Amino acid sequence: MIKPIFRSPEVINDFRTKLMTVASITRMDSLNSDVFYDILRRVDGATLASAACACAAFKAISNEEKLWEDVCYSMWPSTKRDDVKTLISSTGGFKKFYADCFPLIVNKTVPEFGWGDYSEYPEEWTEAEYYGDYDELESVSPSDFVSIVDIKYKEKTICSKVLWGIPNASVQNGWFSDCPFRVDLFSYASRDEDHPGEVTLSVSDGLPPVTSLERERKDGKLWQELHNGIRVSWIMVNLKVKQAANLSSWYAVDGQRHWPTSEDYMLHFGSVVPVKDISPSHVVKCIITLRFQVTDIEGSGTHTTLNLTEICMKLGNMEGGHVNGRNSLFVLKEALSCDRSKDYGLVLESCRLYSKVQSEIIEEKIRYENRLERLYVVGGITAFVLLCCYFL
Repeated sequence: MIKPIFRSPEVINDFRTKLMTVASITRMDSLNSDVFYDILRRVDGATLASAACACAAFKAISNEEKLWEDVCYSMWPSTKRDDVKTLISSTGGFKKFYADCFPLIVNKTVPEFGWGDYSEYPEEWTEAEYYGDYDELESVSPSDFVSIVDIKYKEKTICSKVLWGIPNASVQNGWFSDCPFRVDLFSYASRDEDHPGEVTLSVSDGLPPVTSLERERKDGKLWQELHNGIRVSWIMVNLKVKQAANLSSWYAVDGQRHWPTSEDYMLHFGSVVPVKDISPSHVVKCIITLRFQVTDIEGSGTHTTLNLTEICMKLGNMEGGHVNGRNSLFVLKEALSCDRSKDYGLVLESCRLYSKVQSEIIEEKIRYENRLERLYVVGGITAFVLLCCYFL
C-alpha cells in the first residue's frame, strides 16, 4: 500500500504534538482553524479523506483544494507542471483527480472459457462487431487522451513524463487502426552509445553492488531490489469526458530477468480492464513494461549502474495477442469508468487470475494444434499407403 508522505522524524513529532493538543481540548470549535490546516497538510491523501469524516471542522478544511494539490504533487510529481495543473483544473480539480487516480482498477471476475470459445476470427462475430462501429469510433479520438506517467524507486522520483495524445495515431490511419496498439514513452536501442538512457539508477540510489552477472543470476539481489522498489503510475485522462484513471498497478505484477540479454531486466505493471462489448473474452489486460539494462560492472561493484531503456504500454487479449488500434480507443475509454479499489491485494489477485486463465487457454490451444498436426500426419500417411496399394 502507499505510504504516508511524512518527511522527517521532526515532522512526525510535531504532528503528534498537535494531535495530542487537539485531543486534550474538549471543545473542537475553540481550536484555531490554522492549527487544523497545519495538521491536515502533513498527511497523505487517504488520511485526509478519512479526516473529513471526523468532525465538521476537519470536513470543511479537507475540502481545501490546496491540500489536495499538495497531496497530488507528492504522489505524482508530474502534476506540478503548469499544463497538467490546467488539465486537472478543467477536469474537476485536484480532489477529484486524487479520488479517480489513487484507487486502482480491479476486475474481480475473469470469465472461464476455453480456447474453442475464443477463435482468432470468430464466425459469429461480424467485422463491425469485432472492430467496433465506425460511427461510434468517430466519437473517440487519439487526441482525447493524455498520459501522465511517474516512476519512483523507493521514495525517489526517477522519471516524470506527460504525453498529449497517442503518437502516430489517427482513426483514418489504417496502420494505427489495424496494427497492435502500443504507446512508447521512450525507447533506446540496446547498447546505443549515443543514447545511453535518460534515467539511471546506481549504488548511490540504494542498489546493491553487482560484482558479476553470474553471481547475480544465483542470488538475484539486484532483481529483488528492482521488483520490490520500483513503483509506476500511468494515469490516462480523457479530455472530452473529463475522466481519469490509473492504468498501472503501482508495484510490479511480474517480470523477467536476464532477458532478452543477460544485462536486461523487464518489469511488468498493469491492470485487467472489463470490456464486455469489445473483446470476445470480455476482459483486456493493460501491460506497462519497463526495461532496465545493467552497465558499468566492475570488480568492486561500486560502479554498477542501471539505465532505463524502455517504457511502453500495450493492451493484450486473453489469447496472448494484442488489441488493435481501433479497439484500444474503446478499451481506454471503458477503463475510465471501471470499478476501483484501494486494496492492492485485489489488484494483484485480479492480474494473477487473468494470467492463470490465459495460461490455460494457451495450453489448450497448443494441445489442439498438436492433435490437429498429428491428424494431418496420420491422414497423409494413410493416403500414401492407399495410393501405393491402389497402384500395386
